[in-house]
Amino acid sequence: MEITKTNFKEKFEEIAKAIDEATFLAFDTEFTGLDNLQHGHISPFDSTSERYTKLRKDSLDFLVIQFGLCAFKADTENQSYEARPFTFYIFPRPYSRQAPDRRFLCQSSSIDFLAHQGFDFNKLFREGISYLTQAQEQSMREALNAKHQQFTRFSSPAIFSPDSADAGPSKGPIQIPDEQKDFIEGVCKKIGSFLETAQDEEAMKLDPCNGFQRKLIYQTVHSKFSSVHLETKTGYKKERFIVVTRVGNDEELKKKEKEKQNAEIMEVEEAIGFSKVFKLITESGKLVVGHNMLLDVMLTLNQFGCPLPEELEEFKDMVKCCFPNLLDTKLMASTHPFREIIPSSVLEEMRKTLEKEPFTLAKVVLADGFKHYENAEVYHEAGYDAYITGIMCATMCNYLGGIKNSAHPFALPTSPTTQPFINKLNLMRMADVPYLNLSGPDLQPARDHVFHLTFPKEWKASDINHLFSPYGTIQINWLSDTSAFVSLHKRDSANVVLKTLCQDKTMFQLIPIQVFKGGQAADIPSRKRVSLDADIKLPSNKKLKSNSNEEAKPLNLVTVPLIPEEAEMPLEERSQRITPSLLFHLAHIQGHQMRNFLQNLSTGDHQFCTRDSL
Repeated sequence: MEITKTNFKEKFEEIAKAIDEATFLAFDTEFTGLDNLQHGHISPFDSTSERYTKLRKDSLDFLVIQFGLCAFKADTENQSYEARPFTFYIFPRPYSRQAPDRRFLCQSSSIDFLAHQGFDFNKLFREGISYLTQAQEQSMREALNAKHQQFTRFSSPAIFSPDSADAGPSKGPIQIPDEQKDFIEGVCKKIGSFLETAQDEEAMKLDPCNGFQRKLIYQTVHSKFSSVHLETKTGYKKERFIVVTRVGNDEELKKKEKEKQNAEIMEVEEAIGFSKVFKLITESGKLVVGHNMLLDVMLTLNQFGCPLPEELEEFKDMVKCCFPNLLDTKLMASTHPFREIIPSSVLEEMRKTLEKEPFTLAKVVLADGFKHYENAEVYHEAGYDAYITGIMCATMCNYLGGIKNSAHPFALPTSPTTQPFINKLNLMRMADVPYLNLSGPDLQPARDHVFHLTFPKEWKASDINHLFSPYGTIQINWLSDTSAFVSLHKRDSANVVLKTLCQDKTMFQLIPIQVFKGGQAADIPSRKRVSLDADIKLPSNKKLKSNSNEEAKPLNLVTVPLIPEEAEMPLEERSQRITPSLLFHLAHIQGHQMRNFLQNLSTGDHQFCTRDSL
């Protein structure tokens, strides 16, 4: 179902119901770009903290312009699901002068790709749904409240300017400058002539003028005429002007002002827009499934929640607060037992694989009113990609369920079967750390076989291979025309390389990666090699023991066991929201804005509009 600003209000209840009834949610996003490369290319030997920092600095100026959400409701009796996919067009339209006027980056390759996929940019810009972060919403509400309080607090309208929403209470009439006296006198004559012949409720539009002139008009007209209501409007070309309406008495004037205030409140509600859906998702506590979803999560939180923190650990806490249960289907497809039988983890190719033996595609029926994707393939439309992602997740979960119990292969994504994958997000182009662990410490593989090489610009890959030929095969990861990371296939040769090549500084310079990073890699505690795929052991029927004191290990059922009580709980109950003490700890680190955001999400005391307000 396509959702724009035209039908958002009408369909909101249906969206809310779908989220509320869902067994799990799948989502996908489309961006205006992926990487502006301001802070260097990502490297396969980044630490997880370095990778987060690069993504945060280089990607957050792009915009989520389409958000796909698919709600999957399980029918355990028939071992099937009912799906409700939504595609939201999102664009940060400023509804008023107080609303943020967002600036964002576009990457030409990304826009070109979307255009070739049939993305409707006219629909985006004309009908995209607005949004506000919580801080922006709070700021707009406070400004509006201050404006409305001026009208009720002061009996003299001469010291009230409804045109200035962010101004505090005025201390008194403004002295009219000499250069503005003729202008104000002309406006008063025009209004006086209008009132002589106008009937009640009849209106007249004044010529556009600047903010200071409008303030003088409000002040002067209210002091001279008792039977008028003034309201500032914005024209098609963004010009601002005053509409003068004749009213019969004070009651009519108050009624007019109340109508105006209600309209301004509704304007804020419209500006909040898609943030209401974001709030519903975060409050639901439901499992949220995505495909290669780290950047989706980062941009979603930054755009609809609050600015991402600088530190990785604070980001993890923020994610767990908003999305307590995440599952990445790309990581699932890249790990045992799926990696041996799924040759490509690209979404479209994955679907083709999961439609064949040894898999049985999960039974998913589109609900009434959501049949658009029944006989269509619309990859790279966010709603469709979310729909396919959910199907892939359900299919792989059933496969795991069949391994554990072949007689009953139907396994919900919220079952303990998927626990090893929960809150572990796929990391692209990493040599030895396949995922970001949101629920604990990240893998810290030994990298003493990796070196940073600086060399003449004329050198090619063949020159580097020749240099290292006595020590076996190597992998080269180019950083620039004159530098690269070189990793040895034979790790035992690292000490020999240190004693030989690292001493030669004539034409090149070779240093261990730990030295190059200034000691950052000193956090490598183990020489044990970590597999890129980080195997998951197959489910077993044995009861697993919990050991919370273990160090971070590769994704493995034995290393992330459930205690018996957890195994019997539904996923929603196992997932605990962030504690108040941790909230205040985060606030101390991150500051006032993050404190308010996280605390309000946890307690429900935020100023998001309620469903009834629509």
